Amino acid sequence: MTDTAPPAAATDAGKPGPLGRWFGIALWKRIMAALVLGAIVGLLWGEGATSIAWIGELFVRLIRMLVVPLVFLTIASGVAALADPKRLGSIGIKTLAMYVFTTSLAVTTGLVVATLIAPGAGASFAGAVPKALTEPQDPARMFIEIVPDNPIGAMANGATLSIIFFAIVVGAGVIAAGKEAEPVRRLLTSGTAVMLRIVGFVMETAPFGVFALIAVMMGTTGPSSFLAIFKLALCVLTGATIVTLVIHGGIVVRLLAWLPPLPFFRGIADAIMVGFSTSSSSAALPVAIRVAERNLGVSPPVASTVLPLGATIGMDGAAMYVAMLTLFSAQAFGLDLSLADYLVIAGTTTIVAMGVAPVPSGSLFVLAAVLHAIGITPEQTALVVGFILPFDRILDMIRTVPNVTCDLSIATAVARWEKEIDVDEYLSARDV
Repeated sequence: MTDTAPPAAATDAGKPGPLGRWFGIALWKRIMAALVLGAIVGLLWGEGATSIAWIGELFVRLIRMLVVPLVFLTIASGVAALADPKRLGSIGIKTLAMYVFTTSLAVTTGLVVATLIAPGAGASFAGAVPKALTEPQDPARMFIEIVPDNPIGAMANGATLSIIFFAIVVGAGVIAAGKEAEPVRRLLTSGTAVMLRIVGFVMETAPFGVFALIAVMMGTTGPSSFLAIFKLALCVLTGATIVTLVIHGGIVVRLLAWLPPLPFFRGIADAIMVGFSTSSSSAALPVAIRVAERNLGVSPPVASTVLPLGATIGMDGAAMYVAMLTLFSAQAFGLDLSLADYLVIAGTTTIVAMGVAPVPSGSLFVLAAVLHAIGITPEQTALVVGFILPFDRILDMIRTVPNVTCDLSIATAVARWEKEIDVDEYLSARDV
């Protein structure tokens, strides 16, 4: 990768010391090693691994600390840097169209894989504790609340869409004010540079945070999570692989952006690892912006516009998973679905997936809307959620990966179309 590592500590003989050797290893390799070691320690330590849960929680809090200021500063500075408001409209339309396109493909993948593997056939809900879900928010109200009545309150509450809206307005105001707003433009640009540098500092703690998160997960659930719902886990793993490699790497990056996919996946490894270990595409956002600009050569205006929006509506992994759970439920309750039912599932899932909260197990909170569309009762939905929830963490980790690769592949494609990508830098993405 092209990120600059901290200065290496040298020994008297001129050779790097332990710190130098540590920082000399590519960050994603350190995170991967921590992930594997954490899994082994968790299996051996069992429930005792919960004693280091605070390390993982601290890492997640450090990442989340950066999300709100980074979203606001990057979007506002990115819009201001466009200078021409028409460019914002062009980028926005292409971005939204691409998210609808990839979400539709992800839903289709989920339906095909779940039809072939049939994870719900013969499933038993004996012992499952029903868990009712709150009613999904009214779409009209959700749309209205994008406009914040108090921007500071929206930031305090982490209302990402409201923050995005306000940041776009601020950036557009800087453009309209012209030379008088030049100090504000420079302030936003400098603020973004500072936040990205802080992201770099926080990412150096990632191996320790990931180690703790994985150790606790394996110590409390272990491989039994996969064995208990083996067929559904197989569906999620198969679908996530297809969505990540074929749709994002093959279709979006290779066919639509006309770029080789290998440098893409090599360049975004840090973001994938953070998304996988935290089960949150929102937590991976600061890292995604950093790798897009530094490893993929995506310009700040595009990265700062596409990626924060994607962290909110780019939920390909969640869309795929909700489609799979819908078929799982229908198969478990013995419902015969017609072609019209499949079309209803596809359409409903594509829409509601864009409202999935970018937090662990967020997919389950929109499941009721899709199951209701095919006649599954709230009581049955509560039973399904109660059955899935104890095993959902490890499935959530897997399906978060396509959420992250969705955002970065679309940012790459939009940057390519807008001529806002340094292709040489993209092609040179490598470990250093």
